[in-house]
Amino acid sequence: MTDIKVDQYLPIYNKNNNFVPILKPNDFMNQRLKKISNFYEMEYKKKPNFFVRVPGRVNLIGEHIDYSGYPVCPMAIEHDILIAVGNDVSCGIHVTNIDEKYSKFYGYSLSKSREEIESEKIPHWWKYFLCGVVGGLLEVSNLSKEINKSLAAVVWGTIPPAAGLSSSSALVSSGVLAATVSHELWMPRDVLVERSAKSERLIGTEGGAMDHAIAFLGKEGTAELIEFNPLRTTDVKLPHDSVFIIIDTIERHNKAQCNNYNNRVTECKLAAKIIAVKYDKPWNNINTLYDIQKQLDKDLKQMSKIAASSLKTYDINEICDVMKVTVQKLQDSSVKVEQNDKRLFAVGQRAQHVFDEALRVMEFQNVCMDKECNNQINQLGELMNQSHKSLKNLFDCSTERIDRVVDLAIDCGAAGARLTGAGWGGCVIALTTKDKLHNFLFDIKNKLKVEFNLNDDYNMDTLVFPTQPGMGASIYLN
Repeated sequence: MTDIKVDQYLPIYNKNNNFVPILKPNDFMNQRLKKISNFYEMEYKKKPNFFVRVPGRVNLIGEHIDYSGYPVCPMAIEHDILIAVGNDVSCGIHVTNIDEKYSKFYGYSLSKSREEIESEKIPHWWKYFLCGVVGGLLEVSNLSKEINKSLAAVVWGTIPPAAGLSSSSALVSSGVLAATVSHELWMPRDVLVERSAKSERLIGTEGGAMDHAIAFLGKEGTAELIEFNPLRTTDVKLPHDSVFIIIDTIERHNKAQCNNYNNRVTECKLAAKIIAVKYDKPWNNINTLYDIQKQLDKDLKQMSKIAASSLKTYDINEICDVMKVTVQKLQDSSVKVEQNDKRLFAVGQRAQHVFDEALRVMEFQNVCMDKECNNQINQLGELMNQSHKSLKNLFDCSTERIDRVVDLAIDCGAAGARLTGAGWGGCVIALTTKDKLHNFLFDIKNKLKVEFNLNDDYNMDTLVFPTQPGMGASIYLN
């Protein structure tokens, strides 16, 4: 039996859907729990107390706009992070992976773990879990007795790493959930979302909260429109004949190890502040493009025109001249720039993409809601195509390989296709219909086998697979 006290938690959950559900496993999940539990017993010589499951996600539309404050439209997927959690006999945090190619992590106390996260630039896989554990408990007071309490975990991930399907955020979120449940801190899901997003920033990724929000708030059978001001979700019922297919390009990009992602965050923040200056608005408290849009009280089309006509590409000296500030002043306002920064900041193109993409998200939702429309699939596909074109030309986060896979998907009959996730590698999401799915899968797999020069015995089902909206995070007791 678990030593987790659920007698006080369950009545609250039963009355209120704000908490991560404690579920009874189905047959498939039961087999997975047995496998990871056996591994846990071999590793730690005792049974785990409980299990947490956090899904990956695929973003249908709304790329690189969550950290600018705008709504996005992702869905949770079947691929996930499953973790067995318990208390080791010794003090500290211990993490191992069911896949032996991943190194183990043994043993700092919580108080020293943050130092370990920040000690070196290489983001070892276990650091994401450690971020979640540390971040999950960081703001909790009166934990003096609990800080030295050990936490032992076994991780089993089925999300392809660095593929744009949120493997890292799912691992962080699972760390938050594992740590808080282990310490009997029953937090509402919106609090877990906020804490998970903050936790991932410990590893150096200056991202938004989309991945963590869908991880905790995802629902089976529906995509979600996720808004951030404040955090809330709206079900987006996809057309009944629609099928979304994930296509892995086998090109990898690690957000925490490269600067591309954080550079885009900086460019968007600078764009918002420069627009504020140009319109004689105070810029110190303007941190997102959403902030300046609300300040100017203009719609997204108007903001896109402002970005296209008023902003350009600047170096750091030009930015300081335009804003009449020093580099130090920018740094004081949480802008990640350096005194002798050699980067060029394409703030105009980045801002234009954000405003246009935010509008496409609204249009995507509207098309899904219009049940009388007999051309939904083509309209959604066209929005996806426009999104990819913008990500390629304005946000500069695509690659030749991604572009090629997008083109192949369209050639094989997809109504639309776009990169999904941060970009610079990862996956493409394509849209087709149920009646065309068989032929699409046959054609795209054959084309990719030639394009990627893969052996005939390569398992193409691991690269190309249809997906459907899955449920968010869950807890299972042992």
